Amino acid sequence: MNAAIIFFILAALMLTGMPVSISLGLTVLTFLFGFTDVPLESVALKLFTGIEKFEIMAIPFFILAGNFLTHGGVARRMINFATAMVGHWYGGLGLGGVLACALFAAVSGSSPATVVAIGSILLPAMVKAGFPNRFGAGVITTSGALGILIPPSIVMVMYAVATNTSVGALFMAGVVPGLVLALVLGGVTYFRARKYNYPRLPKASWGERWTAFRKSAWGLFLIIVVMGGIYAGIFTPTEAAAMSAVYAFIVAVFIYKDMGLKDVPRVLLSSANMSAMLLYIITNAVLFSFIMTNENIPQALADWMLGNGLGVIAFLLAVNVILLIAGNFMEPSSIMLIFAPILFPVAMKLGIDPIHFGIIMVVNMEVGMCHPPVGLNLYVASGITKMGITELTVAVWPWLLAMLGFLVVVTYVPELSLWFPRMLGML
Repeated sequence: MNAAIIFFILAALMLTGMPVSISLGLTVLTFLFGFTDVPLESVALKLFTGIEKFEIMAIPFFILAGNFLTHGGVARRMINFATAMVGHWYGGLGLGGVLACALFAAVSGSSPATVVAIGSILLPAMVKAGFPNRFGAGVITTSGALGILIPPSIVMVMYAVATNTSVGALFMAGVVPGLVLALVLGGVTYFRARKYNYPRLPKASWGERWTAFRKSAWGLFLIIVVMGGIYAGIFTPTEAAAMSAVYAFIVAVFIYKDMGLKDVPRVLLSSANMSAMLLYIITNAVLFSFIMTNENIPQALADWMLGNGLGVIAFLLAVNVILLIAGNFMEPSSIMLIFAPILFPVAMKLGIDPIHFGIIMVVNMEVGMCHPPVGLNLYVASGITKMGITELTVAVWPWLLAMLGFLVVVTYVPELSLWFPRMLGML
């Protein structure tokens, strides 16, 4: 009964158009004052201890690093390197876009940032080269979603915070699925380009490829700094985030010099605004999770599922359906922080690996970012291409269907996610 009351209040507040973070906070306060005897002192204590986590500090640092890289010319150099490598194949600029998104994802941790950084440069170039606007928009919107699967990933940090899972193991678990999804999206791009005979670039010489690599090397080296540092045990994921922010600042301002010191305050303010928004969502989600746990809702759900003989296959199918539906109404941070504490205990009782479950949730978030009505990547791409959301939705369908197929594989083939971290001795 209490679960029904909580979700009714939350749904009613969200249907008024209220932001998810505020809806969560008001739901908690309404339920606390009206339906429980929980002392407010314990709520305040839970609120403080809930966000007093070292891992949360990684979020503002990764946001700051991504903003320095977006404004600092790193994306342009990555695009030049990617197109030099694969531009001579069918749909060359499109394939370059997929590769550039994968490379930028490995340094930014954010899907919208990847779409902005790569799309704002590549989409006008694709239209100029003779590609249909829809094709370019479809490629960049869906490939930009790699930003939260290929580590480092802000959404993975949020899952780790919500479930007390290892951030480092999650990052390593995202490597193989991220590369496989990049290949899948690249395959769709190649076959559509070949079918419609879209333009190809002249084949770059090895000298031109080396020059493009050399110019982009400072940005690419950040991948080694973050992933190598975590794997080698030199620093934790949070320390890696801080290192990446400092490194991105030095590269953007002093090495590439695409950004002056006078631009730094603007980037800092933008990063602070985004970090504050996410931390506010986390704060309210911690309270919501506290109420759910206090009312024993996740445990009751787990007992009900196990009592009705619901196995791993049916549970994971239900999880995917729930998360895909939620993706129609909420953005990834909110979905992760609301649903992870509810579904995670059930997954643990069924014997599902917590790292594998995290990757399943992240891939669901990726799909949600690419379809209406709340798909963040769609709105970012719409701003770049000046296309309507309906037209963009039609444009992304071939790639979106491929992503749904990939989601099925990731869900039911745990080794795809677990092989790499297990090989590194992190599981």
